[in-house]
Amino acid sequence: MMKRALGSTGIDVSVLGLGTVKIGRNQQVKYPSGFELPDDKTVVELFELARSLGINFIDTAPAYGTSEQRLGELLPDRDDWVIVTKVGEIFENAQSRFDYSREHTIDSIEHSLKKLKRDVIDVVLVHSDGNDMAIINDTPVFETLQELKQKGLIKAYGMSSKTVEGGCWVVENCDVVMATANLAYDEERPVLELAEKLNKGVIIKKGLQSGHADKASGGSGVDASFKHILGLPGVSSMIVGTINPAHLRDNVDAVNNILSS
Repeated sequence: MMKRALGSTGIDVSVLGLGTVKIGRNQQVKYPSGFELPDDKTVVELFELARSLGINFIDTAPAYGTSEQRLGELLPDRDDWVIVTKVGEIFENAQSRFDYSREHTIDSIEHSLKKLKRDVIDVVLVHSDGNDMAIINDTPVFETLQELKQKGLIKAYGMSSKTVEGGCWVVENCDVVMATANLAYDEERPVLELAEKLNKGVIIKKGLQSGHADKASGGSGVDASFKHILGLPGVSSMIVGTINPAHLRDNVDAVNNILSS
């Protein structure tokens, strides 16, 4: 699978990244149908398949239940993968709460390092609660992440943003932005265009509309979605969450066909 530069971070990522919420959490998720968490053997086989298909990029978060812990325990050759995790959101008792304090941010990174069994995390994103500019202006989270980057605990940081204003600020002041884009939503295109101009990394979330892009779910189709997303300005990688090996193979085949045509 083709790799693209994650902006100017010096990190190259596969254009398709593997989202791992489904290996750690099945409560309060927005997929078309429910699912059981896979057992360890199934998770290992999924990771090995992803690696064999050329995927080197994995998305996780403390809010994804046991995802980070399972990555640390089950990911084959874990130092060969590029991992993005997050800070700010805590998922407990089937509900999310948010904490962007300096104390929590440092504690969250320390816990992620231990769970992932790593000395450094490739990318850390602030998990927005939707109030991007309030997080930026009224909390110390970005200043804290910059300090952790200077200490060598993280390589790059940014935000999983939810607004154009917040996304553009992140592009101007950080290394990486995670933005939403799909066939039904194009409002954050200014963020992508600015990132391309400033050579900042762009990770796309919800590119398949949390599974609703599939024609069986009433969407426009997975292939059309991939073609649209990978043709957008500035895009480094698109995260797709699946625990279905057949879906993963089909997704990779679709992306490879689009990029080779």
